[in-house]
Amino acid sequence: MTPFSYQKPASVSEAVSLADAGSRFIAGGTNIVDLMKENVVRPERLIDISGLGLNDIQPTPSGGVLIGALVSNADLAWHPLIEAHYPLLSHAILAGASPQLRNMASTGGNLLQRTRCYYFYDTGTPCNKREPGSGCPARNGQNRIHAILGASAACVATHPSDMCVAMAALEAVVHVQGPDGERQIPFAAFHRLPEDTPERDNQLAVNELVTGIELPPPVFEHHYRYLKIRDRASYAFALVSVAAALSFDGEVIQQARLALGGVAHKPWRDPDVERLLVGQAPCEALFTRAAQALLQGAQPLSHNGFKVTLAQRAIVRALNDAAHGTADRGARP
Repeated sequence: MTPFSYQKPASVSEAVSLADAGSRFIAGGTNIVDLMKENVVRPERLIDISGLGLNDIQPTPSGGVLIGALVSNADLAWHPLIEAHYPLLSHAILAGASPQLRNMASTGGNLLQRTRCYYFYDTGTPCNKREPGSGCPARNGQNRIHAILGASAACVATHPSDMCVAMAALEAVVHVQGPDGERQIPFAAFHRLPEDTPERDNQLAVNELVTGIELPPPVFEHHYRYLKIRDRASYAFALVSVAAALSFDGEVIQQARLALGGVAHKPWRDPDVERLLVGQAPCEALFTRAAQALLQGAQPLSHNGFKVTLAQRAIVRALNDAAHGTADRGARP
């Protein structure tokens, strides 16, 4: 770990004014500290935002919920408003990390955690995310955990968050503050695909700070499923995960949401596929067509072709469970 300076601002505006290309914000530190220990990132200055008071969960005038960026993952998952009205999000968070990490990790930090790749974390190898233009050895190397959708010649890393997959399905909105004031970014537009600039994981400017995440009024309180397929039962990143949510008008699907994790540089969602489900009676054949449509264009690598079949089966299973109201209780302690 290289030397760095440390500052703890007293307000959001002060934090934003301190930020530059050589600095990083730190809250719980569950990702940034690991990256610093491995010399993957070498900030000249850490800006500690843990005292800025962004730790409330409040109803909004529109009927939704505004989650402060400093709310811990544990507090978010177990909050009565989230458990009652956004259970998909609660289940997704509890499927991730360990209780100790959930107690420390912040909502904003979870949103901003770096994509996972063996080569990104190994500074002895090239990596376009660390050093643009140096190459992507994962494309022809060990790529079992890597992307099958939305990848590029420059990067095949995947986004690791469980929380973000549920946030994508729920169509959250990210609240951001920078020198020019506040702005809101739809969740679907927040994270980036790698294209030819894989060093940029999201749409934030270097001097912008996430202050909160807003959820719209609840719709999917009863028919939902977060399904996470991984190599071991706990404390492992998803090979494939699925956030599925449905609402019904009688016997037919009125609204549908479907997002994938573990398969791309960002949570993967296609509203056109969700529209295929609307107005239809739930059945396995319908869910299979949706799964095939969502995975259309998948480009597996030498070691991760199994993810295509795994994802298709996981989508069908998650949608079936959501339709029958059989959410995954196994993720909850």
